Amino acid sequence: MSDERRKWHERLNVTLWTLIIPPTVWAGHFLFSYLWAAISCAKEGAFAKFPTLFVAGTVLALAIILLSGWIAHRQTGMRGDSPPHDEGTEIDRLRFLAKSTLLLAGLSFVGVLFTALPVVFIGDCR
Repeated sequence: MSDERRKWHERLNVTLWTLIIPPTVWAGHFLFSYLWAAISCAKEGAFAKFPTLFVAGTVLALAIILLSGWIAHRQTGMRGDSPPHDEGTEIDRLRFLAKSTLLLAGLSFVGVLFTALPVVFIGDCR
C-alpha cells in the first residue's frame, strides 16, 4: 500500500513524545480537578448540583487518552518479525513504544476516573 493510501493512524509514529501524552493529560486533569474544587468551594461553599465544567473537562481528558490508546493499539498490530525480537529493528521499537503507550493510556484512564470520583460521591466541601 502506498504512503498516500495508508490510514491516518498508520502514518503516525509512536515516539517518546507520544508516550507521555496519557500521563500528562492525567496530570492536567488532576490539576484541573483540584483547581475546580477549590474555586467552586470558595465561591459557593459546595459543588454545583451538576458540575458542567468538571464533566466537560473529564470527558475531554478521557477522550484524549482513549484516542492515544486507540492509536497505540492499532500500531501494536503492525506487521514485523515474529518473536523473539533479538535484532531490535525499527518496527520492533515502534511496537514496544506503542505497547508502552497503550499500557500508560489504560493506567491514565483509570487515574482520571479515580480523580473524578470524589465529585460524584462527595457533594459538599467539608
